[in-house]
Amino acid sequence: MTLILGIESSCDETSAALVRDGKEVIALSIAAQEQIHQKYGGVVPELAARAHIENIIPVIKAAMDQGDVTVDDIDAISVANCPGLTPSLLIGVTAAKTLAWAWDKPLVAVNHVHGHLQSVMLDEEKDCFPAIALIVSGGHTSLYDCKSLLELELIGSTVDDAAGEAFDKVAMILKLPYPGGPQIEKLARDGDPNAIKFPRSLLGKGALNFSFSGLKTAVLYHCRGQDMLGADQVDNMTEKEKADVAASFQAAVVDVLTTKAIWAMEQMGYENILLGGGVAANTALREELQAKCQQRNWQCIISPRKYCTDNAAMVAGLGFHKFKAGLFVGWELEASSSSK
Repeated sequence: MTLILGIESSCDETSAALVRDGKEVIALSIAAQEQIHQKYGGVVPELAARAHIENIIPVIKAAMDQGDVTVDDIDAISVANCPGLTPSLLIGVTAAKTLAWAWDKPLVAVNHVHGHLQSVMLDEEKDCFPAIALIVSGGHTSLYDCKSLLELELIGSTVDDAAGEAFDKVAMILKLPYPGGPQIEKLARDGDPNAIKFPRSLLGKGALNFSFSGLKTAVLYHCRGQDMLGADQVDNMTEKEKADVAASFQAAVVDVLTTKAIWAMEQMGYENILLGGGVAANTALREELQAKCQQRNWQCIISPRKYCTDNAAMVAGLGFHKFKAGLFVGWELEASSSSK
């Protein structure tokens, strides 16, 4: 059995986890920063990095205490080094390199977005490959052709706003608290998803890239007028009217995401589809993708909600597979805001 210590600090969650053999999560510790960034309506990189500095050692210790393991039990250290906020990533990477040196352990680097795919595999014993993976988060909306966990080809990505970013920006338009995604979903439960005909930007039949900037702008125009010179109508909206905006916006996002995923499946001729990332916690998205797959007798495997948001379990899980393949890195490892 192989035990991997994972470290994740790509944005505003500081996390450490212990995962055995790529699937069994024996410990997971997360320190969130929502209260720090809430008054700014989004993540402030400098404040996030400072919080990571304060949290990184306590979350690692908490994970080891929770798992009741010692340094000798750990076979390797896996860390997310890209993509994300560079100041945040730097804290996790520095901690991982320091511990790997001090404890004489192999070091494994993990792409944060690929880690979200691994979150689908945690606690999952089904045969999942080949598959199309849809990863939807605050900073990324991506489609992957997956031959295996280590054979991933990016076949679609966002050309502007990611889906999660659009959720946060529409939440700001509707003057909802941060983080916006859960607030939009909560408000949308009381709304009519067909009340407002917001656009679906599909970029052409069969196109696999995503664009949500136009949808976000359509919501803004609905609330401020087409010339953007009108008064902000949100303060004068009833709760039902706000709920209709949230529900109609959410329906448009879900429609685009699921349509693109189906197109990718049809183009590749696969029967397995995987869904992960922070926005994968959204109930409407989970239900719509599951329903479309059931209609076609496809297998749809969705990340458990507890692993949808940024966490170190997914980093340790993928780290196991890279460890087994001998894909180690040296002390020259750097943090990067872009995928590699």
